[in-house]
Amino acid sequence: MSTAFIFPGQGAQVVGMGKDFYETYEVSREVFDQASELLNLDMKHICFEENEEINITEYTQAALLTTSIAMLRVLEQKGIKPDVCAGLSLGEYCAMVASEVMSFEDAVKTVRERGILMQEAVPLGVGAMCAVIGLDNDVIQEVCDGIEGVSVANFNCPGQTVISGKKEAVEEAADKLKESGAKRCMMLNVSGPFHSSMLKEAGEKLYDVLQDVELNEKFTIPYVTNVTAEYVTDTKNIKELLRDQVSSSVRWQQCVERMLENGVDTFVEIGPGKTLAGFMKRIKKDVTMINIQSVGDIDQAVEQLLHK
Repeated sequence: MSTAFIFPGQGAQVVGMGKDFYETYEVSREVFDQASELLNLDMKHICFEENEEINITEYTQAALLTTSIAMLRVLEQKGIKPDVCAGLSLGEYCAMVASEVMSFEDAVKTVRERGILMQEAVPLGVGAMCAVIGLDNDVIQEVCDGIEGVSVANFNCPGQTVISGKKEAVEEAADKLKESGAKRCMMLNVSGPFHSSMLKEAGEKLYDVLQDVELNEKFTIPYVTNVTAEYVTDTKNIKELLRDQVSSSVRWQQCVERMLENGVDTFVEIGPGKTLAGFMKRIKKDVTMINIQSVGDIDQAVEQLLHK
């Protein structure tokens, strides 16, 4: 019996996220207050109150990481530890904090920089992303390989894939994918062509930022990286993987399949929304899926996890 903590990425953010944790648990309060101090931002305002910043990449990433870690700290305080961690895109930084390979302080400062670099990488309107529903990954890959300037950004789950790149190339690929049998191709309301080669330079700049980050060589809980969908058990290539992650495909489906192969039978999604639980239904139905997104979820989750 094996448990994975999994963390959502950008797009899961919602106004009010983490507010009940802040009001209920001192350990959660400390996380929000620390993030505000480290980044010189009012994290409570960004996460709890109606505002525009929450959906702007340079703020979203730090806000989501802060919220997920505020929730994680409560589980840790109650004696719940995972056997492995993973996160979708930005969520990988939450996984690294949960695995204790990166401190929360370094993670929140790094994702703030990451958000700014990704936001600034491509002028607004030049790039685009599109969700492709109901088509085999191999077909999608083949179509993208035949059009310059577009690639697969996310392998989320069977029947749901995201493509990214230059706006015209993405639109051309979407038309071809519909011709190839896609049920739907939906252009996404995002501020950039994330996880495409257009963000390679942002990845290089992030790599420079990461040189000042200290990684814990003695971490004992592995995490699964988006780039290769393999377990990471030492710090050797972590900074290179985080650099590459900005512009390469997020292999989420493959990450989950890797954990399943390794005997994981319980997945705990920590953070706002149930995006990853939705993907899980399409990847493998007969696993235990637990969601932590409000204070009301904690007691039942703890009970379930302690008596596995």
